[in-house]
Amino acid sequence: MDFLTLFLIYLCFVLTTVALLCVCPGRKEGVLARSVNRASQVLSFVIPTQLQRVTQRALHRLFHTRSCLFVVLHIALQAAVYGEYTWEVLVYCWELQFHLFLLLLPYLLLAGNISFFILCSRADPGVITKSNHASLVKIYAYDGVLFQKGIVCPTCNMEKPARSKHCRFCSVCVHRFDHHCVWVNNCIGASNAKYFFLYLFTLTAMAATIAIITAAFLIQVVLLSNVMHGSYKDDRGEEHAVEILFLIQHLFLTFPRIVFMLGFVILLTLILDAYWCFNLYLALTNQTSNEWYKSRRYGCSHHLTLQPHDRQVVYKNIYSRGAWMNLKEIFKPLTVLERKKK
Repeated sequence: MDFLTLFLIYLCFVLTTVALLCVCPGRKEGVLARSVNRASQVLSFVIPTQLQRVTQRALHRLFHTRSCLFVVLHIALQAAVYGEYTWEVLVYCWELQFHLFLLLLPYLLLAGNISFFILCSRADPGVITKSNHASLVKIYAYDGVLFQKGIVCPTCNMEKPARSKHCRFCSVCVHRFDHHCVWVNNCIGASNAKYFFLYLFTLTAMAATIAIITAAFLIQVVLLSNVMHGSYKDDRGEEHAVEILFLIQHLFLTFPRIVFMLGFVILLTLILDAYWCFNLYLALTNQTSNEWYKSRRYGCSHHLTLQPHDRQVVYKNIYSRGAWMNLKEIFKPLTVLERKKK
């Protein structure tokens, strides 16, 4: 096995590991982290030390500091998809007399998505400062499990309000911290959660709309060509009726970029739809991603209590006020006055 192959294996391993750890932040002592450490030790015998250091510095810069790389990648992917949609799919669909509003809908969604992206990335997520600390402490009560009174952030040197967290990327404490999103290069907190929610919704709708229009175009092509009623001969000269696999191969050879784009946006739609549904669930139950992850360590109960058999704390979400009020809180965060009225 040559050096280049070893390097590629090492690089793929490191990137995959970091991606998994980014999905599960904070589980530093978990099974995954321990397995990663063992595998890294094994690879360290065949990968030069200098290369390991360079890789670690690059990954630290990429995944543990604020970086515009993912923003650039985000824009490049959107440009590639919309470029293909504009220069091929739109032209063909116009010739096939698709409805104009349907063809322009992806651009309308793109305009909304760009607006929410800018708002989400540029808005203050709810950074806790010495000037607003006293008021933010009064908004949410400490539940005694995930958030306890008297915990001081060693970096910001301030007591952490309930539902806040220190972001290691931005080096600030954020009110009602959800997560740090590398795709918008900003934290998601109380003040910009609504923009992120709408950004994710428009992004999902964009991918779904382009996928539907592209699929409708290919279906229309198949119907007009009457290829489904035809037949083909294999390598041995035997004649077969057209099957789905042959049809996909035929479309890929005829419209390679369109079929490739369709596969990409379908996969993207499924991923984004699942993630948006998860965020909708969090919004309706008044949870953040950070709180949901931490609460998995505990059971669910209607009371916060200590179980006599194992003395483990049972967690209950005390911040939920009903689905409608929870969703309303995303778009209009609580203030100290509203907290007192509860």
